[in-house]
Amino acid sequence: MSRQVGTITWINGPVVRAQGSGDASMLELVEVGEERLVGEVIGLEGNDITIQVYEETSGMEPDAPVYGTGMPLSVELGPGLLRSIFDGIQRPLPVMEMRTGTFIDRGVRLTPLYRGDRWRFTPRLQVGAAVSGGAILGTVPETESIEHRVMVPPEIEGTLTWIAPEGEYTIDETIARLAPPLSSPPMGGKEGGREIELSMLQRWPVRRPRPYRLLEEQSEPLVTGQRVLDTLFPLAKGGAAAIPGGFGAGKTVTQHQVAKWSDAQVVVFIGCGERGNEMTEVLQEFPELIDPRSGRPLMERTVLIANTSNMPVAAREASIYTGITIAEYYRDMGYHVALMADSTSRWAEALREISGRLEEMPAEEGYPAYLAARLAEFYERAGCVETLNGRRGSVSVIGAVSPPGGDFSEPVTQHTKRFIRCFWALDKALASARHFPSINWLKSYSEYVDDVGGWWAERTGRDWRALRAETMEILNEESHLAQIVKLVGPDALPDEQRLILETARLLREGFLQQSALDEVDAYTTVEKQVQMLELILHFHRRAQSIVRRGVPIMVIRDLPVVTSLIRMKTQVTDDHLEKLDELRGALDEQMDQLETEYR
Repeated sequence: MSRQVGTITWINGPVVRAQGSGDASMLELVEVGEERLVGEVIGLEGNDITIQVYEETSGMEPDAPVYGTGMPLSVELGPGLLRSIFDGIQRPLPVMEMRTGTFIDRGVRLTPLYRGDRWRFTPRLQVGAAVSGGAILGTVPETESIEHRVMVPPEIEGTLTWIAPEGEYTIDETIARLAPPLSSPPMGGKEGGREIELSMLQRWPVRRPRPYRLLEEQSEPLVTGQRVLDTLFPLAKGGAAAIPGGFGAGKTVTQHQVAKWSDAQVVVFIGCGERGNEMTEVLQEFPELIDPRSGRPLMERTVLIANTSNMPVAAREASIYTGITIAEYYRDMGYHVALMADSTSRWAEALREISGRLEEMPAEEGYPAYLAARLAEFYERAGCVETLNGRRGSVSVIGAVSPPGGDFSEPVTQHTKRFIRCFWALDKALASARHFPSINWLKSYSEYVDDVGGWWAERTGRDWRALRAETMEILNEESHLAQIVKLVGPDALPDEQRLILETARLLREGFLQQSALDEVDAYTTVEKQVQMLELILHFHRRAQSIVRRGVPIMVIRDLPVVTSLIRMKTQVTDDHLEKLDELRGALDEQMDQLETEYR
C-alpha cells in the first residue's frame, strides 16, 4: 500500500528532489507526481529525498506528491520470463504496445508477468520435508527447451505442510505451505495464519545479488563455436568478458553469434542504450532465429531487455541490474546462463548524465568517480556456483564496450579491464577488410587458458595449450615481419621468414576468419577446431624442414594442399572429420614428393 512520503521541490531531467517527512528509505521504489511515475530513492539527507525517475519527467511541477511503496526496485521472477521482451524496469513491451500504441505513455502500470496464464505444475517434494531457500518444490515446462524449476525463495525455510497436486495453476496461486521456524517470513512468501504460503512468483531487489552456497572453479569453457574465441581466447563458464570496438567493428554481430551458438542453456540479452534501429533488428531477428541444437525457436530460452537511447536515461542505468538478476534466477535453478550487455558504455553515459544533474564532482572525461565501483558491482555477479539446492549453475557476462573512435584508453574500457579476465578486442581495420569476427589477436587476451586447459585435453585428447602457444608465436612473429615487409617488400626476406608469413596467412584465412552466413562455417565443434589448427601447424613444421633443404617458398605456396587448407573450414563438416585425416595424408604425400625432388 503506497503512502505519501514527500512533496517535489526541484526537478532536473530524470533527477527529482522532494521534501519529506523522514519516512522514505534508501533505494526504495517510489511513485512520483500525479501520474505516479516509477522512481527510486538514491539520496537521503535529513528530510531531503533525491529520486531518479525511470520515466519522462517533462511537464512535472513542484509541489506534486511522492508516494513510497515500502519495497526496493525489484523484478518478478517466475514462469513466463522466457520469450519475453521487457524494458529496463521490466515492463513488458509487447503488452505496452497493445495498451498504448507505438509510443509508451507515462505512468502505465503493467505486471511484468501475465497473471492469466496457467502452468502445468508437477510437485517434486512431499509433505513433511524440511526445506530452505533454493529447494525445488516442483517443475513447470516453461518452454519446449527449458524446464522451469519452482524454488523456495532465498531466506525462507520451514517444514512443508501442504503442496499442490499436479495440475495447472497461475503464477500467483498458492502451490505450497510451510510451517516456519520463525514467526515472520522474509521476502518472497506471504503469511497465512502461522504458515507461509508460496506461489510460483518471486520478487527480488535488482541491486542485491542472489545468494548461493559456494563459488566454484571456472574450469569449463563456454563453447561458442567461434574458432578465434574458443581456441585462442576462451571464456570460462561463469567468467566475464568484454568486447570493445568502435562503430561498425562488429560487436553486436559477435554477441549474436555467441548467443545463438554457445552452449549456455539460457540467454539474457540486454540492449542498453543502443540506437533504436539496432535494437529493432535484434527484436525482429531473435524471434526468427532457430536454436541449432533443438531445432526450436531460440527465443524459447531467451529473455530480451530493450532500453534504447531514446528511452528514459535512468531506466538505462537500471536495465543491466534487471538483466543480471533474471540471469541469477535461472542460474539458481542449475542452468548455465550467458548474459550479453550491449553496451556498457551507454550505461556508463547514463551514469554520467545522472551524476551531472546531481551536480557531483566529475572524474575522468566527466564520468562519476564511482564508475569503477559500479562496473565492479556488475561484473562480480558473474560466476560459477554451487546453488542453494546443490546444483551447479553459472552466469557468464559478456559486456560490449563502445569506446569513442575505438580508443581503448578511455575510462570505461580501462576500468572494465580491471574486472574481467577475457578481452576480445575488435579491430575496425579487420572489419573493413571483411575479416570477421574482427577480433585482433594481438590486442586480445584470456586469463582462463590455464583454467580450461584440462577440459580441452580431456575432451579432444590433444595438447591444446601447446597448439595455441605455437599459433600465437607465429601470429606475433608475423606482426614483427609485417613492419619489415612494408619497408623492403616480402622478396627481401629469407624463405624461412616468408614461410612464417605464409603460415600466418593460412591461420588468418583458413582458421581465424569465419562466416556467420555459411551453413558449415558458422559453427565449429572443438574437435574440428583443434584438428584444423593441428593440420595447419603440421604444414608449417613440414614446410620448415624442406625449406631448410633449399626448397623455394614459392614452390610450397603453389602446392594444391594449401588451397585445401584454406577451404577445409567450409568443405569439412563437423560429422565428417575423417576428411581432415585424408587432407593430412595428401599434405604428407605432397611434402614427401618435394623432399624427394630436392634431395
